[in-house]
Amino acid sequence: MKALLVLLLAQLCSASLVPEREKDPEYWRRQAQETLRNALRLQRLNQNVAKNLILFLGDGMGVSTVTAARILKGQLQHGQGEESLLEMDKFPFVALAKTYNTNAQVPDSAGTATAYLCGVKANEGTLGVSAGVTRDRCNTTKGQEVTSILRWAKDAGKAVGIVTTTRVTHATPSAAYAHSANRDWYSDGEMPPDALEGGCKDIARQLVENIPDIEVILGGGRKYMYPKNVSDVEYPHEEKHRGTRLDRRNLVQAWQEAKPPGKVAEYVWHRRGLLALNLSRVDFLLGECPGISWRIKRGARLGREGRCRAVPGSAGGRIDHGHHEGKAKQALHEAVELDRAIGLATRLTSTQDTLSVVTADHSHVFTFGGYTPRGNPIFGLAPMQSDVDRKPFTSILYGNGPGYKIVAGERENVSAVDFAHADYQAQSAVPLRQETHGGEDVAVFARGPMAHLLHGVHEQNYIPHAMAYAACIGSNRGHCNAAARPAIPLLLPFLGLLLLLC
Repeated sequence: MKALLVLLLAQLCSASLVPEREKDPEYWRRQAQETLRNALRLQRLNQNVAKNLILFLGDGMGVSTVTAARILKGQLQHGQGEESLLEMDKFPFVALAKTYNTNAQVPDSAGTATAYLCGVKANEGTLGVSAGVTRDRCNTTKGQEVTSILRWAKDAGKAVGIVTTTRVTHATPSAAYAHSANRDWYSDGEMPPDALEGGCKDIARQLVENIPDIEVILGGGRKYMYPKNVSDVEYPHEEKHRGTRLDRRNLVQAWQEAKPPGKVAEYVWHRRGLLALNLSRVDFLLGECPGISWRIKRGARLGREGRCRAVPGSAGGRIDHGHHEGKAKQALHEAVELDRAIGLATRLTSTQDTLSVVTADHSHVFTFGGYTPRGNPIFGLAPMQSDVDRKPFTSILYGNGPGYKIVAGERENVSAVDFAHADYQAQSAVPLRQETHGGEDVAVFARGPMAHLLHGVHEQNYIPHAMAYAACIGSNRGHCNAAARPAIPLLLPFLGLLLLLC
């Protein structure tokens, strides 16, 4: 009876939260008619050749994460939240992508990255290779390498870039340039002897050698570029940031030395150095830091000079990390930050010549529910108690993960903890040290030339083929002609916010 009364009270309260305009049926009819007019305009398809391609990849940004991030964005702007729009919500074309790996129903970020970057589905844990490669087995790699849309753009004479809030050598970004039987072979220091003896290269080395003329590389993980035990320039006294390479090579130096004479290649490792650059005089840019902290925790640091991780505007890579740790607040703030970056790119480009795509590599076992009323804080409690253990619960929950807690033989009472804290781990049904990915489809949002090709339900590996078709790069160029091709190279054909997995 008590639970029923609480629910009825919540319903009464929610009724009072309905905006006056939404009580008028005409409001909804007008809204629907405007949406219909916008949809009818889409019949005039944009079939221009895409001068620029931009791929935003929210790592672990499943549909439930998108919806919760939308509500959070609105509530951060002092609205109720549900009526808010993410920047990606404004994209006119939406598809669903099937994310399974060739050997996995629920995928990892390496196999999925190979799909949406290289156009080929692959086994979990492998990068830039076909499903003929077995994870950990170096001797299965030769002849099974597959190239990415970044390579296709380079072969067409375009400028390319990778921007990530994770390590540039981690699973999601590295499929753009590397071919590896194991996504964890960041440097030769992480590789087993048989792989080294078999001639396989570590991922950091491939970053420098496979496509040496990538114009922009920004991300974390610089320790994999330096000899073992070399102190980090920013954190000289912290052992975890020391170099890991066994071959004693300095790959940053190798990256600079590989550039053609007369070309300017700049390396930066902090915000001050990045902002000081005159980009009109820079041909190649490499920026690396040890790691990038949570957006929700680095806000106070944005004015601090010298910290690479304080660069504002970076987004997306750590959505996945937050979910794996069961820290929904961190994951969702990262998703909102990614949305800010999408908005900035939208303002700086034109839909007439720029195809922008926003998607995710996979989902997570993240959900929110509990019959919450309109405007309920996204990190708040459901308006009811469990009718089994008579305890309250948060709207946000995980199917598994580190938030599983038993106190005195019962489910933890969340009213006794600070469930709004950034480090709060939402309750989960199954105890795991790390929460897992989810296996459902992910959304694909598209706008710009040929965006209509991304519609319906597709295999994930279809994405780069559609993007390449739009830009007249890659193997499928029969529809292109000299008059339709852009006369100048792409400025940013592949500015990707690419991310990582657990």
